[in-house]
Parts: sequence; C-alpha cells; structure tokens
Amino acid sequence: MSFNGLGMNMGNLSRLSTAQSRSISPENFDGAKGRGGMATEGTGAEPARDLGRGWKLSPSVRIASGATFTLADIEDSGAIQQIWMTPTGNWRHSILRIYWDNQTAPSVECPVGDFFAMGWGKFAQLSSLPVCVNPGSAFNCYWEMPFRKRCRITLTNIAAEQMTLYYQINYTLTKVPDDCAYFHAQFRRVNPLPYKEVYTIVEDIKGQGQYVGTYMAWGSNNRGWWGEGEIKFFMDGDTEFPTICGTGTEDYFCGSYNFDLGKELGGYTPFTTDQAGLHQVIRPDGRYSSQQRFGMYRWHVSDPVRFQSDLAVTMQALGWQSGGRYLPLQDDIASVAFWYQTLPTAPFPSLPDKDYLEVN
Repeated sequence: MSFNGLGMNMGNLSRLSTAQSRSISPENFDGAKGRGGMATEGTGAEPARDLGRGWKLSPSVRIASGATFTLADIEDSGAIQQIWMTPTGNWRHSILRIYWDNQTAPSVECPVGDFFAMGWGKFAQLSSLPVCVNPGSAFNCYWEMPFRKRCRITLTNIAAEQMTLYYQINYTLTKVPDDCAYFHAQFRRVNPLPYKEVYTIVEDIKGQGQYVGTYMAWGSNNRGWWGEGEIKFFMDGDTEFPTICGTGTEDYFCGSYNFDLGKELGGYTPFTTDQAGLHQVIRPDGRYSSQQRFGMYRWHVSDPVRFQSDLAVTMQALGWQSGGRYLPLQDDIASVAFWYQTLPTAPFPSLPDKDYLEVN
C-alpha cells in the first residue's frame, strides 16, 4: 500500500505523486537537489585526475577505527525507501544505528552484517522482498522507513582497522500519514545459551505496532538436530503463556523436517524466497571450522504480527537426547528483530562488547 509517494508497488507505479525523490551518497552527502557529483576531492580523486570534477571523485568514504560516520541527517518529512552499501572488514564490527524525529536513543542498533542477514561474516545469496544480498558484499534493504521530523543514520567502526564504505540511501520527501509507524531493528546474541534457558529475540517493546521479521544466525554446538524449539509471541499483557505459539524452528522459517532432504541429496538444503529462507548453511571443513552454522530469515510482510500495547518474542533451542526426549541446547545464537511501532522507543539492552560480538 502507498500514500502520496511514500511507497510504491507494481499495482500503483503509474500513479502520479507530489513526493520528491532524493538520494544521499558520497557524491551528495546531504541529498540536496541538483548537487550530486560536485565533489572536488574524495576517494576517487587520483583515478579521476585527468578527467576532473563530475567524474567519480567521491564514490566512497573511509571510516577510521573508533569513528562514527553520519550516513544521513535529513530534517524533513518523508521515508527511506532503499539502502545499498558494501562495507569492508568485519561485518560484526560495523554498528548501524538509526534515530527518528530527534530521539536520543536509536530505534535501529545492529551490526551491519546481521541487519542484512549476514551474521556469520560470509556471503550467501539472499533474494527476498525487503532484503537482498548479492555478490560479493552488496547489501540492500527495502524496508519502508517513514519519519516526520528527522532521520539520522550512523555507522560506527569498532574494528582496529579503517574501513571503506560505498553507500547510497534513496528516500522521498512527502507528508507521512498519521497511521504510519516507525521502523525498528534490535540485535541480540547469546553464546552459549545457558542450559534450559529460552532465547529472547526481543522483549519490552512498548507501544502499538506490528512485528515484521526475524533473522537468526544459529551455531550448533551439538552433533544432532537443533531446531525442535518453538517461537512464542507474548503480546498485549500475556504473562506465562503466549497468544501465538509455533510448532518448531524450521516450521517458523517456513521449512519442514529439519530442512533436510537426506544424505543422498546433500542433507541441509538452503533456499531463499520472498518472505522466508534458510539462505546460509556453513558446514564443517574437517579442520578448524568444526561447527555447523545456519542463517535464516522470516519476514512477516503478508502476515504482520500486530500488537496494541506490548510485545516480547522468544525461541526455544531444542534437540533430541536418549529415550526420545527433547534436549535443551547450549548453542551460539544471534538474532535481529524487525518491527514498526509508535514512538517513543524503549531503551535497548546494551550491545555486547567487540570480543563478544566477534564470530570465531
């Protein structure tokens, strides 16, 4: 659905709008009209030395170790429509934050790799409606992100090395309808999950909104199947028992029977679709990469989970043990929860430190 150019789909591409298209990149840091490609210095100055201004003088930026770079700072009303970037270095050590309407706390706080469903620091093709990742590190998201007063997007490099970033943020300036909520994304990681504890994807969401997606990076620390656990959505005053309860991890991610076609057909079988996928399977190599690791996403584009006042989402980690009994697992689990809600944003838990974030 769209309104006055806020968002488009194939059914309304022909409709006219008064919205104004803008784009921020290293060739136009503030997205101003008629001011793209005006740089006189930048990372492309040397190869463009014979061509001069207007010939790709500033295609990227370099972010020093410990520095925070402002990707966008828009003071107006409108919506982010697409973000493309190609970060170098350790994707867990680049922290993406987004702030709406002059809030001091971020509504998005996430390592850049996990935000684009690449939590293991390795490329895997992902082809879906709101997120696609293409060779070799082309991160794209199409989550619609409306704002009414201001949008500020930053990237912090917590690595020891300088990073290079190519990026483009496409957006529209337009009036935002009263019933549009604000985009949120929150990262968590527990390694290992304590015995008999349930993994929390997100909790303490306060306000009205809809939950729209989950990404999980799951590292198995046991030799058997790891996905018997149920997802649970606790909403609008639920206490001990949830309103929505799944039937298994692979079921929630729209697969079945362990994502496994059998040994003769290759076992775990990756897949990527518009709204769900097991897009990444990292297999042991017989040397130092000893554990199986998986990347999965489930977007609730067609079936958003709507809540009126509060929401928490959990996932059990269960395998099998002797006697046909469930085994509570102690796996390496990271996740990103994606949702829309009214402001203000409740404070997020502090991100883990650099060493705890790192994938080993």
